[in-house]
Amino acid sequence: MNLSATNSPFNDEQAQLINQALSTLSNDQKLWLSGYLTANMQGGTAEAPAPQAAGAVQQSGAVAAPQVVEPRKITILFGSESGNAQWVAELLESKLKENDFDATLSEMDQYKTKELKNVEDLLIVTSTHGEGDPPDNALSFYEFLYGRKAPKLDGARFSVLALGDQSYEFFCQTGKDFDGRLEELGAERILPRVDCDIDFEGLANEWIDNIINELGDQEVKQVVQDAEETPVQDVSAPIYSRANPYEAEVLENINLTGRGSNKEIRHLELSLEGYGDEYAPGDSINILPENDPELVDELIDMQDWVAEKDVVINTQGDKLPLGEALTSYFEITKLTKPLIEAAAQIFDNEDLLDKASDSEWVKEYIYGRDLLDLLDDFPTESLQPDQLHQFLRKIPARSYSISSSNKANEDEVHITVCAVRYESHNRDRSGVCSVQLAERVEPGDKLKVYLKKNPNFKFPFDENTPVIMIGPGTGVAPFRGVLQEREELDLTGNTWLFFGNQHFNTDFLYQTEIQDWLKNGVLEKVDLAFSRDQEEKRYVQHLIDEKSSEFYEWLRNGAAIYVCGDEKHMAKDVHQAIIHVLEKEGGLTEEESEEYLAELKKEKRYQRDVY
Repeated sequence: MNLSATNSPFNDEQAQLINQALSTLSNDQKLWLSGYLTANMQGGTAEAPAPQAAGAVQQSGAVAAPQVVEPRKITILFGSESGNAQWVAELLESKLKENDFDATLSEMDQYKTKELKNVEDLLIVTSTHGEGDPPDNALSFYEFLYGRKAPKLDGARFSVLALGDQSYEFFCQTGKDFDGRLEELGAERILPRVDCDIDFEGLANEWIDNIINELGDQEVKQVVQDAEETPVQDVSAPIYSRANPYEAEVLENINLTGRGSNKEIRHLELSLEGYGDEYAPGDSINILPENDPELVDELIDMQDWVAEKDVVINTQGDKLPLGEALTSYFEITKLTKPLIEAAAQIFDNEDLLDKASDSEWVKEYIYGRDLLDLLDDFPTESLQPDQLHQFLRKIPARSYSISSSNKANEDEVHITVCAVRYESHNRDRSGVCSVQLAERVEPGDKLKVYLKKNPNFKFPFDENTPVIMIGPGTGVAPFRGVLQEREELDLTGNTWLFFGNQHFNTDFLYQTEIQDWLKNGVLEKVDLAFSRDQEEKRYVQHLIDEKSSEFYEWLRNGAAIYVCGDEKHMAKDVHQAIIHVLEKEGGLTEEESEEYLAELKKEKRYQRDVY
């Protein structure tokens, strides 16, 4: 509370004294004080009562101290795939505790569902995975909540923060599902659900502050309204972030694939000298990319705009030269449903306005198209550069699994990136960041980056826990970091790598290092699948089937499974291969096998970093 605003009825000296006193009080003390002051205003004695136990009664003629309401317990549950939702949930917990709230934090799959019937205030932070699915660590709680055993929650209160990506059809679907189901069970909303796009930090912080204010208003009846809100400092925030990226110098940029390969996979080494934080195997690094300058020039020429002219880029009125805004601020390579709907209201084009109301048409149109396509298909002469921020979102950071060990590479971080190039709607397209790194970044250049912890992809570093690593293509990246780390720690054995790519001669990434780790025992076993080196395609899931007996034996000995790479195909096929191992070698049914893997996920023995 701050009473220094110009509309305060207190003079400066009074305001200073009150502010000093209030800053030392707990919620219970503020509640008692508010009741006392209210009673005085209603005709009670002006003499302050002596301190006494909460709920005690004054002598006749004195003001009765108000009954202190027991603070409600706050339960924070998170479902997180890449770590963003967990980061927000941990920040929420720390801010609540700073403000003297009784808050407990739990991962959804670690929460004892029998406790849900006793929940008072429930705060949910969740991402959405794949096509509207709950994250792995939210699935069991999600199924319980929608099951027959879910309790009635009359008297409970809740609020949901949902993280998602508007380019997906089922944007924030898991958060929407939790929000609707909690209401069905009888709980009352503290605040309406907030749905966050990729650039989630601002909305998340605003939701946290609003939650604190709302709970404070309900727990403590304040005598004087806050005239000026002092934001709570984020003590857990990293030194560097999207809003404050680190400029990393590029030390190396090497093509890992051989001549004749169908792919171009780059190995980049970046300097983190002076960054002030370390990373662990399994973590990622986020890069703030730049759009292709040729695409930017085409857009400016098409609309007959001026690249050097300053334009508004956000609702706060900040400005950048148009060329810079289209290069490094706005996303111009991907269309979304909200973008089409907003553009339809801004473009002077009746055809677009008519089509934008057809959800099926929008879903089909946005696939594989970009802003240049939209302006070409639906010309508009009325669109002004200052209107771009009304329908374009900020360009998202690109996240890459770190392919190095901090212990082995002090002040450096390595990444493994496949350049994405393809044709769509009769135009050549390219991945925004991957092709920037492949074609327009050289040693000595600077990239804007920040580290991203991934608490859901963490490895054991001991002599006893067997580790199975499944990572074809660039999915091998985090496992290179793991093996570097184990080498630094002098750990040998109990490691099994499944790696695959197209051709042995051109696409065996980090071949020399892998062979060296096999020789010195850091890597115990490696199985390889090169899909195009024989008539019948061969993938890592086929290797798992072929090695089913040994794979099952490793599981029986406590092995942890780690999968990294493509989600739509590889990760699903690998999952089914493991199910088949459990059926074949363990005699389990398909349902029992799924339950077994679900239990492994809870135990953190089955972790995936898929994209």
